[in-house]
Amino acid sequence: MTDAHPSARPPQRSRRTRHRLTVGLAAATLAATALAGLPGTAHAATARQVERLDRGLTSVHTGGGNLVSWRWLATDPDDVAFNVYRGGTKLNSSPVTASTNYFDPGAPDSADYTVRAVVGGTEQPASEHALQFRPGHLDVPLSPPAGGTTPDGVAYTYEANDASTGDLDGDGRLDLVLKWQPTNAKDNSQSGYTGNTYIDGIRLDGTRLWRIDLGRNIRSGAHYTQFQVYDYDGDGRAEVAMKTADGTRDGTGAVIGDVSADHRNSGGYILSGPEYLTMFDGRTGKAMQSVDYVPARGTVSSWGDSYGNRVDRFLAGTAYLDGARPSLIMARGYYTRTVIAAWDWRDGRFTRRWTFDTNSSTNTGKGYDGQGNHSLSVGDVDADGKDEIVYGAMTVDDNGAGLWTTRLGHGDAAHLGDLDPSRPGLEYFKVDEDSGKPGSWMADARTGQILWQTASGSDNGRGVAADIYAGSPGAEAWSASDTTLRSATGASLGREPSSVNFLSWWDGDTVRELLDGTRIDKYGTSGDTRLLTGSGVSSNNGTKSTPALSGDLLGDWREEVVWRTADNRALRIYSTPHQTGTRITTLLHDTQYRTALASQNTAYNQPPHPGFFLGANMPTAPRPTVYTP
Repeated sequence: MTDAHPSARPPQRSRRTRHRLTVGLAAATLAATALAGLPGTAHAATARQVERLDRGLTSVHTGGGNLVSWRWLATDPDDVAFNVYRGGTKLNSSPVTASTNYFDPGAPDSADYTVRAVVGGTEQPASEHALQFRPGHLDVPLSPPAGGTTPDGVAYTYEANDASTGDLDGDGRLDLVLKWQPTNAKDNSQSGYTGNTYIDGIRLDGTRLWRIDLGRNIRSGAHYTQFQVYDYDGDGRAEVAMKTADGTRDGTGAVIGDVSADHRNSGGYILSGPEYLTMFDGRTGKAMQSVDYVPARGTVSSWGDSYGNRVDRFLAGTAYLDGARPSLIMARGYYTRTVIAAWDWRDGRFTRRWTFDTNSSTNTGKGYDGQGNHSLSVGDVDADGKDEIVYGAMTVDDNGAGLWTTRLGHGDAAHLGDLDPSRPGLEYFKVDEDSGKPGSWMADARTGQILWQTASGSDNGRGVAADIYAGSPGAEAWSASDTTLRSATGASLGREPSSVNFLSWWDGDTVRELLDGTRIDKYGTSGDTRLLTGSGVSSNNGTKSTPALSGDLLGDWREEVVWRTADNRALRIYSTPHQTGTRITTLLHDTQYRTALASQNTAYNQPPHPGFFLGANMPTAPRPTVYTP
């Protein structure tokens, strides 16, 4: 179960996301003696490495003026205040303390804004200038790759698919990483050739930093290319990790492996040839190191079929396995055998930390096979300060050992968070595909104990858990095969929402909204209210109807949504026009939320959840203990 790599680094001190940073103290001085041996006891915090971010300042134009919003960073003092400037004119009569937004009535959409933090009564230097969302959105120009024709004569073009984010060049402003998918992309169950998959690194002004061509030996579709964008080595710039193969061209044009190799069979599947894990430089797209992908495919039929539907199922994530610094998680398989490899990227090279394999002869847990979802979740489920990987109906501990398995099997959707704030720790809501198993269930994320479940009888393809209704404490949960909205304890609350795909904190309160297709709605007991309809945009991934990306990318703690334009010539970013009186540290500095955002592009996209309860009647939001490079 645990494959301790000879050069793996020893575990480092634990941390807990629910403590604030004492600014200026080194991470080492923040650690304290943990209370050991007590189930569910929160350990003392060690600072976690996070991004050094700018203010993410935005100006969203509405009919009545401009909503200006910005980030409250975890490295800011608790009592930081802000002054808002239009040009050289300060707009607020007294520093803004209750929120991180300001409405400037009657201002033109071209108005230029900055903000200045006020610390101990002293005004700090001006921020960067605001990004202007007019009318209500910001377009990031794109250049689609040229289409082509497959060996069997099928023509294809390209669509902008899933995206991720990270500071690729170290300037403090987030950039985008976009996957281009051909129109003939395939699910594993479908035979046929596909075009190549391309990955672009893009600044918000549309400047393309690089383009990676994964080549003909990486099939294109939702299950083959799970890319992670994160600053793994702490140099202040994000790296980009993904599976590669013979013929992959990095952002400088250099080729990985054999440029002439073609491992495709007559069905378009790629079931032979070398497979690599490559770390790319976020600034240049240069391949810095490639190692053999773990695990190797081996004998294809040993995964459960001979044509590749099971062997070519991949998941990826990022986790703070030592409690302080991020590690890369790359996985293969979930219908039968599952193998999860944890990697550190330090000093320009990979080091394998551990490997979890359900086929391992040392796996004393057993029963972990066949439990994976089309996505994974990461969080500190056992409150020891280190992250675990929740992999469908099972969880792997930070050291690569099995923590728990429910044996309830595969499903398409799952949600990890503080879903029931009346209980200690995190909860986990999941739907099941097996008609002989419960349609959905809520579990204690530390132990896997089932707290409540719904009836079996169908393949339940969708499920969501979030606080969308202020009339019931904690998160509500609903799914495609159920007939009711359920409370955090499983009780029926009546009418289900009109969608069951995605989520967004969009308006001014802390209740979350419904994101589906190209719209955002607010739940109501008698009907949903439309808050936003995207203009000239398209959603991705068929019936999943997901955006390219959604999360707290800019401005205050509310979430942006990124759709591709219908002509694939831009990524269109929408940011909320609604004021809020709530002040919360940027969710990008909550590492459970940040790692969930990093893995959002993995297979069947799931919305991110923070490591604390964010909803109606919530207590004051915690402040994370972090440090920046």
